[in-house]
Amino acid sequence: MSTTDRRFDLFVVLAEMRTGSNLLEEQLNRLDGVHCAGELFNPRFIGHPKTETVLGHDLGSRERDPMGLVAALRAQPGLNGFRYFHDHDPRVIDPLLADPRCAKIVLTRNPLDSYISRKIAAVTNQWKLGDVKRKRAARVAFDALEFETHVATLQAFQLRVLRALQVSGQTAFHIGYDDLGAVEVLNGLAAWLGVSARLAEVSGKLKPQNPEPPEAKLTNPEALAPGLARLDRFDLSRTPDFEPRRGPRLGTWRRAARAPVLFMPVPGGRDRPVLDWLAALDGGARADLPAPLDPRGLRDWLEAHPRRCCFAVIRHPLERAHDVFAHEVLTGRRSGVRAYLQRVHGLSLPPPEAAAQGLDAARHRAAFLAFLAFVRANLAGQTGLPVQPPWASQSRFVQGFSAQCVPDRVVRADALPEALARIAADLGDALCGAAPPFRPAVARGPLALADICDATVQAAGRAAYAADYRLLGFGDWRATDRAG
Repeated sequence: MSTTDRRFDLFVVLAEMRTGSNLLEEQLNRLDGVHCAGELFNPRFIGHPKTETVLGHDLGSRERDPMGLVAALRAQPGLNGFRYFHDHDPRVIDPLLADPRCAKIVLTRNPLDSYISRKIAAVTNQWKLGDVKRKRAARVAFDALEFETHVATLQAFQLRVLRALQVSGQTAFHIGYDDLGAVEVLNGLAAWLGVSARLAEVSGKLKPQNPEPPEAKLTNPEALAPGLARLDRFDLSRTPDFEPRRGPRLGTWRRAARAPVLFMPVPGGRDRPVLDWLAALDGGARADLPAPLDPRGLRDWLEAHPRRCCFAVIRHPLERAHDVFAHEVLTGRRSGVRAYLQRVHGLSLPPPEAAAQGLDAARHRAAFLAFLAFVRANLAGQTGLPVQPPWASQSRFVQGFSAQCVPDRVVRADALPEALARIAADLGDALCGAAPPFRPAVARGPLALADICDATVQAAGRAAYAADYRLLGFGDWRATDRAG
């Protein structure tokens, strides 16, 4: 069949880590005339680990022109494609989903199995298994909140794919992890792709790494049943074109043990002093706070406390961004962003282990300005890295809270002492005793925002967080705005 007669001239495997995508790629590559080029848009490498270039594109040229790499792949002989996960370059997914000449292969796996498999692989550092004699075994802990986040992430991406295919009138080929050993299903995929090649048998080069039941792979199997019971399987949230909308993040909300007060944290905040104050309302410590509520538990709590206060805390966008930059990017905790700033902006940064000593003011200011430029592009969907909660728009989170509970108050961090005292006073006899004082956090780092802030930095902050400045009513940052 000629190229012009084929239904598709490109394919993409829409999968996630630990769903069997390596095995599916191996089977596809055994079909004559078919080639899967790995994870072309993984933020950390191109195609496969240790690969430097693909079709003349390296990480730098891919960042500048991601669709150029897609075009180069499409132009190769035969039917070519690649694997794409939810956290790969977000700029390529919408054009691909809208393109009827691009075949969509949707690979899924039981989310509990993929969650446990990923945790084991992270512990053993074994991501593929070719010889069972070299298997590295480990048991891991099940974390209900972590698993909820895992499932929510998978569902959000799957909903995005489904919606795009519905709108464009396309269909995908759906294949499950358990089907990867069925030669008839793989040959059905070949037929759907429009290639004449067929497999006589399934390759046994790669082996399943953890075939045991979930309970046998956990150090705390007793946590599995209550953890799964917390899930609201039908609470799917949609993802827009650029910065993602945010769900309520119910698993992060904390309430006092007895006082009718609920705290709804915004990522990127300095929450420990607030949690200490929340616990002290009942004379306890932070460790005494009750576990987060599930949707039904929250509903019951709201009905039981008609006289209550549910509050969120927001920080000045510039101060929040500087905190993330100084304590996560420079220190290497956000290695992808750090590498991006060095690669795209040409910054010369000291090793992460030297971050505690800090940069001189001029270099610190230049690096922070580059970070704000990255944030602006990242929130607009113009980088190869996904938006992460600590630097995402705070207004998105406040909007997302309302899906489960509208905050009674949105408090600015610099006004916390007065605001928390007012909350306690308004609740009056609903509290168990006198309200505790609020103890602000201790300032961190060798170089503060006040040491580098000028008109240029202020303008860069406004450009990066235009929505937060507008919707949350922020003006220019002042040293007196420092959060407690």
